[in-house]
Amino acid sequence: MDNATRNNKSSGTGFMLIHQFYEISRGRQIQRLWFSLVLVLLLLAAASVQAFQAVHPLTGRRIASVMGPGGADWLNRPEREAEENVEGALNAINIRPGMTVAEVGAGTGYVALRMAKRVGPGGKVYANDLQPEMLDKLRQNAAKAGLTNVQTVLGGETDPKLPAGAMDLIILVDVYHEFSQPQKMLQGIRAALKPDGRLVLLEYRKEDPNIPIRPDHKMSVADAKTEVEAEGFHLGPVIETLPRQHILVFSKAMAAGAAAGRP
Repeated sequence: MDNATRNNKSSGTGFMLIHQFYEISRGRQIQRLWFSLVLVLLLLAAASVQAFQAVHPLTGRRIASVMGPGGADWLNRPEREAEENVEGALNAINIRPGMTVAEVGAGTGYVALRMAKRVGPGGKVYANDLQPEMLDKLRQNAAKAGLTNVQTVLGGETDPKLPAGAMDLIILVDVYHEFSQPQKMLQGIRAALKPDGRLVLLEYRKEDPNIPIRPDHKMSVADAKTEVEAEGFHLGPVIETLPRQHILVFSKAMAAGAAAGRP
């Protein structure tokens, strides 16, 4: 074999080694890229889980999806009063003139505007919702009704954004079961209540299979008690005068030190 042949073979072998090294390095780069991509996706998934819980950790209750603006007509359906007796519910929780109250998840204002009439000009209603479109409709409905004591509040999934320590009563009508972060929302609601303020939940009875509502849009008394009391509340009266819903009345739980007469 002459020198030229040997040189050509050496060059070819060297080229092959360089090519193989390049391919190995390129493969490692691709592996690193894939690893980085998988890591990013896992982090995004973790953030999504934080933003939305599939089930409540204490009860295993499946958390329902939020009704969008497309459900506005259902909230104002003509048969709602006959099905739910909203006026009867407001009578039962004794909303009086001059009170400062709030509805979290007020939607188009079906309940909030009725409360506004009851608290009168000397009172105030904070109407909270996650969806700007709902609040737009609520403001329109309040203007049509000539009500000037309603203030809309665009809330978040973890914070109702209500004034601290200002509320005599906060009501959630078929809403609590949709909270994606119920623990944080309850903490924000508790902070907004006066020391003797009340939190009222209206929820379709999960215990009654004949009520024509999807199961994940119902609540049992036991589940509500477990979940809400864990965030610093005490369940008081459970009023069962409505056709389909529980009325669950919570107060702020007294701290252990205060209960024992200590500051």
